[in-house]
Amino acid sequence: MRVITGIARGRKLETLSGNDVRPTTDKVKEAIFSSIQFDIEGRRILDLFAGSGQLGIEALSRGAKSATFVDLNTDAFAVIERNLKNTGLKEMAKVMRADYFSFCAGTRDTFDIAFLDPPYREGILERALGAVTGIMSDYGIIICEHPTDITLSDVVGDFTKYKTAKYGKIAVSYYRKEREEIE
Repeated sequence: MRVITGIARGRKLETLSGNDVRPTTDKVKEAIFSSIQFDIEGRRILDLFAGSGQLGIEALSRGAKSATFVDLNTDAFAVIERNLKNTGLKEMAKVMRADYFSFCAGTRDTFDIAFLDPPYREGILERALGAVTGIMSDYGIIICEHPTDITLSDVVGDFTKYKTAKYGKIAVSYYRKEREEIE
């Protein structure tokens, strides 16, 4: 894995080992960031179920203001810390070892872009999606990575799914708040 573009371009990222780990491929990562390229600069990022932190790190490299990385796994916490140090992006980041629900219920921060990529087949994504809607800014975007055979709700809280893209066995669903409610 590597950082695709921005100030940390080309830097290699460490990943977790094990059979349960499935880092976002470069193809999917490039597609995600192409679709939100004009929404990143100066934004506050939440990388929930962060794993290696690659999505939040990519956003920081591309000009995001800050990123909060949340993962319950102790090894993930250490890998994220090392990746942030290696990319020189540590000063713009906060790394939290917590489960998604406790974090969402306890944070006072709001976020502009949230990446959700929880373990597959455990039924966590829909619950996490519901929890994260309450900590998003009015113009927030929630991006969920999931298997193509799982269909997420079209509406979650104030957020509506506006796009789902498929890349082999992986799908990425995008949510925004209804524009009428914002105005």
